[in-house]
Amino acid sequence: MKEIKVGLLGCGTVGTGVAKLLLENNEIISKRVGATLTLKWVADLDTETDRGIQFDDGVLITEAQKVVDDPEIDIVIEMIGGEGAAKDFMLKAIENGKHVITANKALLASQGNMLFKAAALKGVDLAFEAAVGGCMPIIKSLRESLVGNRITSMIGKLNGTCNYILYKITDDGSPYQNALSEAQLKGYAEADPTLDVEGIDTSHKIAILGALAYGMEINLADVYIEGISKITPLDIEFAGQFGYRIKLLAISKMRDGSVEARVHPTMIPFDNLLSNVNGTVNAIMVSGDAVGDIMLYGRGAGMMPTASAVISDTVDICRNILTATAGRVPALSYQMDQIRPIPVLSIEEISTHYYFRFAALDRPGVLSKISGLLGNHGISIQSVQQKGRKTDGAVPVVMVTHLAKEANVKKALSEISQLDVVADTPVLIRIEDEKLD
Repeated sequence: MKEIKVGLLGCGTVGTGVAKLLLENNEIISKRVGATLTLKWVADLDTETDRGIQFDDGVLITEAQKVVDDPEIDIVIEMIGGEGAAKDFMLKAIENGKHVITANKALLASQGNMLFKAAALKGVDLAFEAAVGGCMPIIKSLRESLVGNRITSMIGKLNGTCNYILYKITDDGSPYQNALSEAQLKGYAEADPTLDVEGIDTSHKIAILGALAYGMEINLADVYIEGISKITPLDIEFAGQFGYRIKLLAISKMRDGSVEARVHPTMIPFDNLLSNVNGTVNAIMVSGDAVGDIMLYGRGAGMMPTASAVISDTVDICRNILTATAGRVPALSYQMDQIRPIPVLSIEEISTHYYFRFAALDRPGVLSKISGLLGNHGISIQSVQQKGRKTDGAVPVVMVTHLAKEANVKKALSEISQLDVVADTPVLIRIEDEKLD
């Protein structure tokens, strides 16, 4: 058998999982590839921690540069993370004619356009299945299985931390901060959870998926982002009364030559498959003109699920090496000269359905004032609920609207918040429900 040599940069959680699979499952992987895979180097600044792996003498080193410069290395797997050293080593590996595999969604979302062009010009593969959805094969599906389709939309739950927190608020009635603390204790959330709970991690993923689906440049800057930190048990309770659950969703849709790209808390019906994806699992619904709707579901993070996706990329590249066909499947699904800028709609330009919650004084005529201002901006109300009565204070008044434009919604809510009968800033949560008109 031909020998294909691999260098691993970074041996943290996922890097350790990659090394485990390459060593422990080497026989079955080699049989499937038709070549022997050799893990020649593992570079990490920490060479003392016991990772539960017995490396051969001299395999574990601290010099990443030695890996990318080694002429015997065919594939470099980047598991360092971040946007500094990881980018530099990836570019050096590409320059040296090596194929590169990464799970670095933040780097691809911000620098991917440059990195993919560099790989294409050098004639090497840059693979990244593990960057979106862990073991859920959404990259391969868009790039290969669905190439005969015009993709019309992608709606996904792509962050396990947020899904777990919302699940705890929904099922236990926990305040947001308590649910976050529990997620941190279980290791589902970082000490600084900002990237997850503020929707930033999810925005990286939908920016990458949009490029694959529509043949556009990766355009992270124009993705609208809103996190879950303001979601309350009260809003989750009202959502349930309307037949909805709240999830942090990534939403991308093709609209008359422009693209919607947004991440925010969203109400979806109980009977929507995504509504019932709980815990730390990821899922995404993709709609194509030929296949209709398909859903992928699986572990979105963790050592072994993510490592499994990295090994999938490794096997693909090994097969390409054996047949001398690097670049056979374009990294971003479209040929590089066919990728073009596509305008991304601002959030103000989208139209959808909305949930509003107002803290309104319990006085005659209040509801008509609020509905009147909404009507002035072309927003019609589909249903209303009022919880409790307090003659001397504010009560929650909640509404679900018909289809409305975001710009009009924001103008109306700004005016409503100035009313002397409204005690607090109105709450807005968007709704995705095909049954609403």
